[in-house]
This record gives sequence, structure tokens and C-alpha cells, in this order.
Amino acid sequence: MNEKETISLDIENDDINNLLKNLDAKKIFYKKNNVILINNMNIKTIGIIINGHANIERYDYNGNRTIIENLEKNSIFSKMFFRMGNDITIMATSDCEILFIEYDRILRCSKNTNLINHIFSLLSNKILDLNMRLAILSKRTIRDKILTYFLNLTNNKKVKTFILPFNYADLADYLSVNRSAMMRELTKLEKEGCIKKNGKEIALIRF
Repeated sequence: MNEKETISLDIENDDINNLLKNLDAKKIFYKKNNVILINNMNIKTIGIIINGHANIERYDYNGNRTIIENLEKNSIFSKMFFRMGNDITIMATSDCEILFIEYDRILRCSKNTNLINHIFSLLSNKILDLNMRLAILSKRTIRDKILTYFLNLTNNKKVKTFILPFNYADLADYLSVNRSAMMRELTKLEKEGCIKKNGKEIALIRF
């Protein structure tokens, strides 16, 4: 699980039932590797991950993949977050349960004010996530991209150990770097005593 600081909806079954009733929300199940949303769909909704994991992915004209974001439980997504062409896909990386709510119904709803406030808090937090994504991509070297991402995963935490939310192939796509070059840089960081790696578990040593 991604260890970054997030605002949690803490959605309980009663809250989900209220959303389904009062906001005409729809709960949809997706199998692993199913497409949840593509950017050219005419969808005016937000989605909330109730269970499971998914990736927001982009493919360039050569077929090269970039992972824009890893989505986990309580993550929120929407077409409005990635208005950058018709090459964006949200793909289930495990079996997923997604709650879809129309924008207009959220704006018109006067009930469940606390839950609605949580949703808008998540929308605000999404802006911070996208800013961090830009900060990672703006780094000039693979090393700086790796360390910026790792430090973000342990943000405001005393314990500097975490489990990567990606496998290493997906991590390379997320950082927009060559996988072999990334693995060489990780090996260098480990030899220098900066990190300790055990599978997907990473410990930051000299930070």
C-alpha cells in the first residue's frame, strides 16, 4: 500500500448505502486487468475506489507506457484530472469495487454534508498529488526521480520503511525511465548505504 499521507474517506457500508440512495451513486465491480475508464468516454462522474487497486496509464504514439498514478482504497479519480488527449486509461490491477457519482448530484445534494465535505477534501488532495507527480517528472536524473518518489512515500513519517505499491517494471513506467537503468541506480544507492532493498520493501537509511 502507498504510504503517502492521504485524506481518507473511511467509507462504511452505511455511508455507501446513503450515497447509493441520495446521490444515485452506482457501485460497479471490475476484474483484474479490466479497463475502468478511458479518456474518450463521455463520463461526467467521479470514481472512488472502495476495494482493490488500479493504475492511471498513458501510452504514447510509440506504444510506450507511463503510469500516471497508482490508485488504492479511498483514492478518487475523474476524467477532469487528465485532460491531456485521448490516450489515458484507468486499468484495474486487482479485482476492484468502484463507486461512481455524478458531479451535478454532488453539487445539488444537501444531505450527508459531512461525507460530501470529505469528497471535496479528496478533490483538493488530488491537486497536491498531481503537484508531487510533476515534481518527480521534473527531476533531471533517474537518481533524483527515485529519491523524490521514495521520500514522498515516507512523507512526515519517522519510520522510513515502506512497501512499493508497484512492481519494478511498473515503477520504471511511473518514473518514466528505462527499467534497466533504474535497477542499476537502485543497486548503486544500496551499495552506497542510502537504501536497503528486500523485494518490494524499501528502507531509507541515510535520510
